Amino acid sequence: MHKQNGNFILVLLLSFNSALFAQHNIAPCDKDATKETKVLYNNLKRSSGKGYLFGHQDDLAYGVNWRYEKDRSDVKESCGDYPGLYGWDLGGIEKDGQETNLDSVPFDKMREYIKSAYKRGGVITITWHLNNPMTGGNAWDNKPGTVTSVLPNGAKHDLYKTWLDKVANFILTLRGDKNELIPILFRPYHELSGSWFWWGKNNCAPEEFKSLWQFTKKYLSDIKKCHNLIYVYNTGTEPKTKAAYMERYPGNDMADILSFDTYQGGEPSSVNNNDYINNAGVLLNIIDSAAAENNKLTAMAETGYEAIPYATWWTDVLQKALNGHHIAYVLVWRNHGYQEQTKRMHYYAPYKGQVSQNDFMKFYNSDKTYFEKDAAKEKLYRVH
Repeated sequence: MHKQNGNFILVLLLSFNSALFAQHNIAPCDKDATKETKVLYNNLKRSSGKGYLFGHQDDLAYGVNWRYEKDRSDVKESCGDYPGLYGWDLGGIEKDGQETNLDSVPFDKMREYIKSAYKRGGVITITWHLNNPMTGGNAWDNKPGTVTSVLPNGAKHDLYKTWLDKVANFILTLRGDKNELIPILFRPYHELSGSWFWWGKNNCAPEEFKSLWQFTKKYLSDIKKCHNLIYVYNTGTEPKTKAAYMERYPGNDMADILSFDTYQGGEPSSVNNNDYINNAGVLLNIIDSAAAENNKLTAMAETGYEAIPYATWWTDVLQKALNGHHIAYVLVWRNHGYQEQTKRMHYYAPYKGQVSQNDFMKFYNSDKTYFEKDAAKEKLYRVH
């Protein structure tokens, strides 16, 4: 009798704990997501209540005045730690026989960098500057009608599926030491509210964009079995209302993270830092509200100030902009170095000796920023 009562109480406790766990749990839009992907998504939800991952594009591949040096990173040389989030781009993978992406990073090296970061506890995000399938031009060849051409029954639909096959083939090679698929924050068709890309606002109707996203997601998950993708919906700074931000949103069963891209520009002598803080605040408030309504995560998926000319930009500008918002991550763009085309330095994270390095150390030491050591301590790939 006592054993039966004990079992009854145990069942009640388990039921209560399960209900409590469910209240704080969220699931990726892919119902067949791998265990690691589900765990990462929930842990990003948990950790975003305390702080945010700091990310850097192409961090391990190159930096200012160096390329492809083992274990090197401008971020690590600036603060003693790798970023908590690594950004990569698949642009160019759609071409037959293409071995490097649009920034000349070999896909084989990218795969190894992704594996090494994951093994250390870091998180991976991937975007895709895919070429224009209708014209043969690049992603910036923004001819209207391209989206229509790749949708089912469109003239380039079959071609587009072969491009998705190439993306899936790469995604499915991203595996950990136990052959598990590495979870990826996948950000296709980014900056969709602008019109510089062929999938942009002025180049297709909202329903066409939604159809493009929905087909892409279903093809990758249902046909190609890429169940390690967390989908990131991403605009530029154009939306000023929640309705405008959500105009092209493909649905809660199609996206997991709400994000936007924003950059600071101009010469430091004429720039008002409050403009960046205020403009970012508008979008952060929008995605805060939309995420709360739709039970999603949020992120500032791209940002930065080219060449970081303001010595205290990290704490006086970026950190102030993010204060009070529970984002999962913020990512700054790549450290290309000198650009012949523009005749100027092009980098968004400091390197050793750069004018903002000391302030970057303050940013690193903040309890709100998660670099790789912090990400590893958070154990983002384990159930808590």
